[in-house]
Amino acid sequence: MRLIFTISRTLTLRSIYSIAAAVLLILSSSSVRAADEPIEADVIIYGGTSAGVAAAVQLDRMGKSSVIIEPSQHLGGLSAGGLGWTDSGNKSVIGGVSLEFYQRVKDEYDKEETWKWQDSEDYSRYSPDAEAIWVFEPHIAERVFNNWVKETKTPVYLGERLDLKDGVTVENGRITEIRMESGQAYRGKIFIDATYEGDLMAKAGVSYTVGREGNDVYGETLNGVQKARTVSHQFEHQISPYRIPGNPASGLLPGVHGNDPGEDGTGDHRVQAYCFRMCLSNHPDNRVPFPKPDQYDPERYELLARILDAGWNRVFQKFDVIPNRKTDTNNHGPFSTDNIGMNYDYPDGDYETREQIIEEHRNYQQGLMWFLANDPRIPTDIQTRIREWGLAADEFQDNGNWPHQIYVREARRMVSDFVMTEWHLRAKKPTPESIGMGSYNMDSHNVQRYVTEEGYARNEGDIQINPGGPYPVSYRAIVPPKKECENLLVPVCLSSSHIAYGSIRMEPVFMILAQSAATAASQSIDNNIAVQDVKYEDLQKKLLEDGQVLEYSGPRRQARTGIDPKSLEGIVIDNTEAKVSGLWQHSTSAPVFVGVDYLHNEEFGSPDKSVTFEFLVTEEGEYDVRLGYPPNPNRASNVTVEIESKTGTSSTNVNQKKTPAISNAFVSLGAYEFSPQSPGRVIIQTENANGYVIADAVWIVRVDADSNQ
Repeated sequence: MRLIFTISRTLTLRSIYSIAAAVLLILSSSSVRAADEPIEADVIIYGGTSAGVAAAVQLDRMGKSSVIIEPSQHLGGLSAGGLGWTDSGNKSVIGGVSLEFYQRVKDEYDKEETWKWQDSEDYSRYSPDAEAIWVFEPHIAERVFNNWVKETKTPVYLGERLDLKDGVTVENGRITEIRMESGQAYRGKIFIDATYEGDLMAKAGVSYTVGREGNDVYGETLNGVQKARTVSHQFEHQISPYRIPGNPASGLLPGVHGNDPGEDGTGDHRVQAYCFRMCLSNHPDNRVPFPKPDQYDPERYELLARILDAGWNRVFQKFDVIPNRKTDTNNHGPFSTDNIGMNYDYPDGDYETREQIIEEHRNYQQGLMWFLANDPRIPTDIQTRIREWGLAADEFQDNGNWPHQIYVREARRMVSDFVMTEWHLRAKKPTPESIGMGSYNMDSHNVQRYVTEEGYARNEGDIQINPGGPYPVSYRAIVPPKKECENLLVPVCLSSSHIAYGSIRMEPVFMILAQSAATAASQSIDNNIAVQDVKYEDLQKKLLEDGQVLEYSGPRRQARTGIDPKSLEGIVIDNTEAKVSGLWQHSTSAPVFVGVDYLHNEEFGSPDKSVTFEFLVTEEGEYDVRLGYPPNPNRASNVTVEIESKTGTSSTNVNQKKTPAISNAFVSLGAYEFSPQSPGRVIIQTENANGYVIADAVWIVRVDADSNQ
């Protein structure tokens, strides 16, 4: 079978290079089918993402024919669309075709001519002796994917979009044919949905969900709304979200939605933010100035100007350096490349809706870079550095040097008979029938930007929790319920909760799962059985033969334990409810703490700061005041703590190097009189501290009460 690239749909001038390449390939083919003649193969792969290509490679090696149908004009998805700084996690569990991809990328960088803008020895992440390279330029990744399908002679049909109205024919629980908007039909024995959106899965009638489940659905702790846990990429200063600072009547600034964020742990329809992973260059001969978008509105970035004016300056934190003096530029901080809250309609949207959302994101992000490079409100030192960068001239040349793939971090997720959850990733529940492993943080970007009760801007939804080590992904998570479809595999929009998907959703894992899906597809065909009936013993044997890593026996990180404040009798005030003076850093590094995290004073010897825990008792009397903190040798031994009670203000010192006596988490500060008529306060000071100061929680217990502690 010859390699065939075909193109449909109306194209812009930006696609000229893709068209030229495709035409040459078509002309080199001995024959091209008529548009009204169905194209047949053993397996039809919808989606030319990294997963789609990996599936095609595996099918070819197993002697099965396949075709790749890709809605865009490019193969490789995000791996070729700007995400060159691979979120790989524990690399020891990346095997098979996935590992081979990174080895093939390394082969490209072993060629002297690849290093056009930089000497290879000047790039620290490249080593001639290494097995693979995990950071790369977009066009290098796309070259690897294109060469792969040429080697396997896999037909690739670009610019073909599934007809979302009635483009999927299902008979007796099996997909028999899918049809594109162009009218072209494809028939196969097995179908693989390798898209980020899950359109084929959805239109085949398979159950799925969008948004965040509540914690109650699967008994999780990190799902749903997460106001308290959103400590990263968060506002560090009190920033007014109103057009006229401090004046709600003036209206909200763009990008602030102002809606009630909901209660922590409750489910909603919201989707974590998308962005483009821009490839920037600081080489004068390969740098294109940031374009000013047609829809540029400087007010969209007023919130950022206020953040910078307040002293935040970590704009360049995620300009991750890839070869040839370029970057994979990701979101970082309270206001960055993530267009928070502007993608909720994307997963279930039609093509017009999605294109509008993509254009909105493009305008937002291009406007952001223009603003940083040109607006007089930007601090001089930041603006000077920004102007050293521009779009890489030799990347995305058919799309104005802009990534051709938006980062769809999450869209639809299948709901099958088995759902991957937080507890499977944390190894608290067994995961049956492993077909590969993940290991990255459970990572959700922010989901919404709202206004606090005090009238300040705040982000919600960012979660970054290490699962503790590598974990298996079940075969049952990539097959639909048998009653819904017997010949479909879904390695990208697989069956997973929102927070578990936050770890699974990495490009190396998608390629791992796609290889396993292709192996199962081949065995399903050979045995003339439903994909759900593939014998795991046979699947496991073949996967191991082909280099997949299915289990991990190395060390796991000790799980961080947050003591639930609700489990303690009396009054518990967590640091998330405290009033903070100065900059404090949120952390979960200690093995035991109260609530979702604790605070430390960021830098030993930094300016004086304080944290105030305020409370009101319901009955007058004597109460034991307890201070919670995780101990460590680097803590201060002389932390000043003030207690404001009915009788006045008292002061004491706490040695935070020592393990607290009460449940290894709290130390008693003594008994004090409190009244319902006036609030009590516990104030932690950093003045004169001889080490790091911790502010975690305060626990108030009546002296005559039985706390069972």
